[in-house]
Amino acid sequence: MDNKFPGKDISIDDLKSKIPLCAKKNKNHKSIVKVKNVEFGGRKIPFLAGPNTVEDLKMIDKIGKFLKSIKICGLRGGAFKPLTFPYRSEKYFETKLDGLKWLKKTKDKYGLIVTTEIMELKYLDDICNSTDIIQIGSRNMQNYPLLTECAKTKMPIMLKRHYGSSLRDWLGAAEYILSEGNKNVILCERGVSVPHTHRSSSRFLMDLQVIPAVKEICHLPIISDPSHATFWAPWVESMTLASIAAGADGLLIEIHPRPDEALCDGPQALTPAELTELGKKVSLMADVVGRSLTL
Repeated sequence: MDNKFPGKDISIDDLKSKIPLCAKKNKNHKSIVKVKNVEFGGRKIPFLAGPNTVEDLKMIDKIGKFLKSIKICGLRGGAFKPLTFPYRSEKYFETKLDGLKWLKKTKDKYGLIVTTEIMELKYLDDICNSTDIIQIGSRNMQNYPLLTECAKTKMPIMLKRHYGSSLRDWLGAAEYILSEGNKNVILCERGVSVPHTHRSSSRFLMDLQVIPAVKEICHLPIISDPSHATFWAPWVESMTLASIAAGADGLLIEIHPRPDEALCDGPQALTPAELTELGKKVSLMADVVGRSLTL
């Protein structure tokens, strides 16, 4: 169509009638989402890290202490775990309310901001009382009743892109949150599904181009999750640095003290030592693009 933006599936009409709250009012329009003393969308780049699954208090406390020691501002961890297939072995369990208690205890002890994924509305109050950012996972990106109820809390919401969605669909989901009067929306790119990739075991492809595409037409901050996008720890570093170069406003990285023993998604998790080294390189890359890490 004539009024489509180059390289995007969004038209000028879409910006005016379908996603007016997401759309930039002018080229300098940029929103900053503040979570306690951490800003998403400003000059500084927040760094959140943690395990895919909150396994037990001892482990999450150890990770929280480590993150604090290397001046990383945020902890991520899943108390609720959606899996692609319904058949869970004993290895894949959800800590649910116990996991939320452990996240809150670690958050309070080390002064970290915390995010976890919501799966069911019945846990909304518990998540709001235990964490700082409600994470809407990829599979729930277009669960509009869930988006609407989460939006009403006015809590900051991290909206992960569904791996099969267009930019238009993603911003449409964000519009549901904004339309409830909740301006605290953080977009998160976590990889898309494509017919062919460069290896048989690669489920997703990191869509780095979506970062500048979002920034061209939308005022919301966008962060990057290279762990889920690559599903392979050796590639996380390069995609993290590339995300900063592309303009990402934050990072979401998976770590585990012993990735080979992780209850879920061990192949994509960095060790604490690897995260320490990555942090040094991210700081250098941030300097190159005129930014810095949030400490």
